[in-house]
Amino acid sequence: RVELVESGGGSVQPGESLKLSCVVPAVGYNDYCMGWFRQAPGKEREGVAAVYTGDASTVYSSSMKGRFTISYDNAENALYLHMNNLTPEDTAMYYCAARRPGYECRQDLSDFKYWGQGTQVTVSS
Repeated sequence: RVELVESGGGSVQPGESLKLSCVVPAVGYNDYCMGWFRQAPGKEREGVAAVYTGDASTVYSSSMKGRFTISYDNAENALYLHMNNLTPEDTAMYYCAARRPGYECRQDLSDFKYWGQGTQVTVSS
C-alpha cells in the first residue's frame, strides 16, 4: 500500500503561481510512476502530468504542457507540481497518484492505483 499526502493548495489570483507537493513516505526501493490529476466541479477527472521515479521521464497532458511542470525529488520522496500563470479554469481539486511499483508511465496517464485525498486550488480575482 502507498499512502500519498498532498499539500500546497490554496486560493490565488489569475496569473499567479502555485507549487503542489505530495509526500510518499513508504516508497522504499521501488520505482513508481507518480502523477497529478485534477477534477473541477461538475467535470470528469483529468490527468495533468506524470513522472517515473526511476529515470525522471515525464508525460504531460497536451493541454497542460508549458504552464505546469512535474518533478520528483528522490532524496525527499516528494512529488511536485509547479503551476504558472494560473487561470480560473485551473480551479479544481488536485490529486497525487501512483501506479503499481515498477510500472512506467503511460502516455494516456491511465491505470493509477494509489490516490491521495486531494488539495484544493482556487483561482479567482
